[in-house]
Amino acid sequence: MLRSLYTAASGMQAQQFNLDTIANNLANSSTAGFRRRRLQFQDLLYQNMVMPGSASTQQTTVAAGLQIGLGTRSSASEIIQLQGDMSATGNPLDLTIEGQGFFQVQLPTGETGYTRSGAFHLDAQGNVVTADGSPMEPSITIPQGATSITIGSDGTVSATLVGQQAAQQVGNIQLALFANPGGLNSVGKNLFLATTASGDPVLGTPGGTDGLGQIQQGYLEQSNVSVVDEFIQMIVAQRSYEANSRVVRAADEMFQQINNLGR
Repeated sequence: MLRSLYTAASGMQAQQFNLDTIANNLANSSTAGFRRRRLQFQDLLYQNMVMPGSASTQQTTVAAGLQIGLGTRSSASEIIQLQGDMSATGNPLDLTIEGQGFFQVQLPTGETGYTRSGAFHLDAQGNVVTADGSPMEPSITIPQGATSITIGSDGTVSATLVGQQAAQQVGNIQLALFANPGGLNSVGKNLFLATTASGDPVLGTPGGTDGLGQIQQGYLEQSNVSVVDEFIQMIVAQRSYEANSRVVRAADEMFQQINNLGR
């Protein structure tokens, strides 16, 4: 019975992590480019009372055996890479990737960060940067006094200057594609870092032959969190936590009855 206490406790702890993940998804339901996470579980060790396949007689073996499981644990938090809804903003520096791929930004540490959030701005020098001031990579600079900015679906950036009618090309946006985007390291601020699990980024032109998506100007990709689904998962986690707590209560009552045998 002591084993059942720790087994049920492992289930309660796993559901606590599950609720933490659900809470983070709901908290970021309005975060542009956010990718929801889903917690994955795995069972723990088994105590073999009777090993399956062991000999029962000289001619026969045990068909099923007797194994007692020791609970569960959280094994991974999977990033769900579904496309979020697109909302029109009218801002020429709001960009959405329609399909696969990530924008690249240069971080203060010198590392390259990857993001699905296309809410970009201009700094004092006219560089295209994130809200935190990290420049897009490769860098793109809009000339001072530009009256309009046009970004094509293939990432071509053009600007129209004062006194000119024809737009001039000022840069090209490159996107990054990963073999395993679920293996990226989330570091906050809508940014990911490459890891050995994600593989090296494959850089290419938006809408090209590398499987990269197209860029849509004047739109933002919203979070792919479904509030309804998260509430359903919250109910499931709560009921699972409650079921495990009932096991703890039942084991405690059984211990209480054993302690009262000598009275």
